[in-house]
Amino acid sequence: MTLNQWLAPVAVAVGTITFAGGAFADIAASKAIVDSAKSAGVVGEQNDGFLGFVKGGDASTKAAVAEINAGRRQVYAQAAAKNGVTVEAAGVSAFKAVVQGLLKPGEYYQNAAGAWTQK
Repeated sequence: MTLNQWLAPVAVAVGTITFAGGAFADIAASKAIVDSAKSAGVVGEQNDGFLGFVKGGDASTKAAVAEINAGRRQVYAQAAAKNGVTVEAAGVSAFKAVVQGLLKPGEYYQNAAGAWTQK
């Protein structure tokens, strides 16, 4: 069985679960901050399924990234439990199957080697 075949069920599970659950009261505000930071090239999508800093970032952006990443970690944990894989594998699968497809032109992401690349 190839890695892609093994991770496919994880990608499906992650794709059907929203990244931000109702547990975070100000998730919309955090998403707006992160979206702005992604447009400015400050924040990008890491190849592990989490957000990371391409450069700098103020306190509110760091807090927003932490909140979004906490929500993603919960989603990946749920997908991992359903599919018998690690949270890390679920995150990588989500990046490949879901996150990469949502990138907008000009946004940054980590390539397979971990280098920041602009779409």
